[in-house]
Amino acid sequence: MTIADNLFRIRETIPETATLVAVSKTKPNADLLEAYKAGQRIFGENKIQEMTQKWESLPKDIEWHMIGHVQTNKVKYMAEYVALVHGVDSFKLLKELNKQAKKHDRIIACLLQIHIAEEDTKFGFDEAELMDLLADETFKKLEHIKVVGLMGMATFTPNEQQIRSEFKTLKTLFEKAKSKTNDFNTLSMGMSGDYQIALEEGSTMVRIGSSIFGSR
Repeated sequence: MTIADNLFRIRETIPETATLVAVSKTKPNADLLEAYKAGQRIFGENKIQEMTQKWESLPKDIEWHMIGHVQTNKVKYMAEYVALVHGVDSFKLLKELNKQAKKHDRIIACLLQIHIAEEDTKFGFDEAELMDLLADETFKKLEHIKVVGLMGMATFTPNEQQIRSEFKTLKTLFEKAKSKTNDFNTLSMGMSGDYQIALEEGSTMVRIGSSIFGSR
């Protein structure tokens, strides 16, 4: 099947209320253009340097999402154009995003990453840290970032019951955090292997790569 075929098949399974991010990391520009010609406009990358090179050479109406772990010293390279940063896992990173966005007179949308998986390798805030951050007066004064929701990744396991439970936990936390701020509208959870469970549990944004572009 072609990339366009894969996109069409996946879109059939995603409600209009959810956003599809095509995860294009490591893929050549030709693959992205094929998806672009099939109507895809939102692409997710996990390395800032690679994303910047693609931004420079691909159509300017593409919306670029940074979905990987972000090092603060690399923020300046994407601050001019990045549309949404999925994996914000520290106050330090929020402050750097705010600082670099200000230089370009922009407001960068962000999702706070929540640690819901059992693996120790996943980054993110826990519930107490999230609530502390949302109540922090210094955080509220950051005028060049806008936290629009939460993101989380479930444990990599064939146990669907566990995956569903972790997504339920994140959805509950999203609703709790939403009551503290008017800006929350995005819950990013679900990837190629588990996005349908995520959608059933309330995800509004899924990140799908291998099911569109093939395995890496």
